[in-house]
Amino acid sequence: MTVVFVHGVPETPTIWNDIRQRIERPTVALRLPGFGSPRPAHVRDKETYAAWLAGELRAIEGPVDIVGHDWGAHLTMRVVSAYDVPVRTWVSDVAHGWHPDYQWHEAATFWQKSPEGEESLAGLRKSPTTSGPTFGDLLRPRGLGAELAKEIDEVHDKEMSAAILALYRSAWPNFHADWGKDFDRPAAAPGLILAPTGDPMAQPSQDRDMAERLGAQLTELDGLTHYWMLQDPERGADVLRRFWASLPS
Repeated sequence: MTVVFVHGVPETPTIWNDIRQRIERPTVALRLPGFGSPRPAHVRDKETYAAWLAGELRAIEGPVDIVGHDWGAHLTMRVVSAYDVPVRTWVSDVAHGWHPDYQWHEAATFWQKSPEGEESLAGLRKSPTTSGPTFGDLLRPRGLGAELAKEIDEVHDKEMSAAILALYRSAWPNFHADWGKDFDRPAAAPGLILAPTGDPMAQPSQDRDMAERLGAQLTELDGLTHYWMLQDPERGADVLRRFWASLPS
């Protein structure tokens, strides 16, 4: 049975390398369209990204265990709640984004505006004419490693900026507003919600509430931040293995 990993914004599949090395099973790390790869013309908002992910999962000999991070986690939750996909289990680390009371962080609300969003992301793209911080620079305090920060800055082009804006602008005011109606009950597939409490943007109380609403397990990753899979990959892999082992075979 394959484990499918889905990265977030503004990342690449490399974020999962350390975890994948510790999982003694076949694994696949998908690359979101537009994040270092071409973005098909029809992939233009969060729903079409979810449809893309559903198609990728159907193409894998299933059922699969899917693990999503950041936007990859939101797409994972959408797919398991609204699409016919061969998923055995799901894992999300930002389930609080689906809480009725969730409010987007400051950067997201900025990107949801035009032209402010375009100007902001243009300033974060690495080029000979920019001297300010890049995406990699901004994410280092949240636990992003130097090598991945460099890779993100290398692939962050106009297409990636456009993909980021498309996702965030289609997710106002939060995921509960539209997608929530399809995920306001226990999911058909068993789920695990991860809550890295060291993340300055963490909302552990909302994560706990969502776990209860969805009938999912909850594991708080004390001391770890948004990039828990990079900070302590052994712990992350152990949490995943324990979750899978707790379910009927």
